[in-house]
Amino acid sequence: MTYDSRVPLLEHLNDVIPSLRRSERLVAQIVADNPSFIVNATMAGVAEAAGVSEPTVMRFSTSLGFDGFQQFKIALAQTLALGLPATLSTITDEDSIPALATKVFDHTISSLDRARRYLEPAQIEAAVSAILGATSMIFAGQGASAIIALDAEQKAPLFGIPCSVPTDAHQQFMAASMAGPGTVLLAISNTGRTNSVLRVARTALDAGATVICITGETPSPLVEMVNIPIVVKTFEDTDTYTPTVSRLAALVVVDILATAVSLRRGHEHAARLANMKEQLAAIRRSELQ
Repeated sequence: MTYDSRVPLLEHLNDVIPSLRRSERLVAQIVADNPSFIVNATMAGVAEAAGVSEPTVMRFSTSLGFDGFQQFKIALAQTLALGLPATLSTITDEDSIPALATKVFDHTISSLDRARRYLEPAQIEAAVSAILGATSMIFAGQGASAIIALDAEQKAPLFGIPCSVPTDAHQQFMAASMAGPGTVLLAISNTGRTNSVLRVARTALDAGATVICITGETPSPLVEMVNIPIVVKTFEDTDTYTPTVSRLAALVVVDILATAVSLRRGHEHAARLANMKEQLAAIRRSELQ
């Protein structure tokens, strides 16, 4: 295996770790905990810090597709120079608040960067076109995905058409059943396997609606079912101490859709939005008096 420099080292290391030997994972943990130390350390120093032999450090480097430890250090130094987080450290109960904050931010930033790089512009374009041609939108999701749907409803003025977010699975089914060719349903499910969301998407399709999905996994039943799949790849972590980065990335995608649709609606729509914001600001000022 050869390291592809187009893939961030963080992502590459994350993919390779499960295949490493136990002793090599000890080296990986040192890299995750203190990448700056690795950049400035000798192979002997890394071996001592990890409690392994120098040949293990060399095997770790070659397992990642590098010719040797020095080439790995160069790639790691380049990653740090670009400002992209290089840590894969998990949160522990021994972490200080500064260390915990750094880990959460690094994990989130890296995940958003991954989502950006893998996002397919053609699917975004298709979704924007579908929304521009629609007369109404329905947002559907369960659990954490329902939070994304509620946030999307807040952007109804940007979308420029009536938007609804039925909060109950039965209500979502009823809304999907009554949809038609003028309706766009945005189904949100990170796994793409939530049964109630799949049922709503299928019902909307059968009713003649256009169905878009935001999901984190492909292939999945949802991706294979809908008209326009938008796949948002992140470093999902189900650790109870870690935020759901998939939700943050999906919120960004909703922002992209809403902004693009709003811009495509032209100057008249922009003027109406500006007027609405001015009146809303006036209401807020009056409420503070």
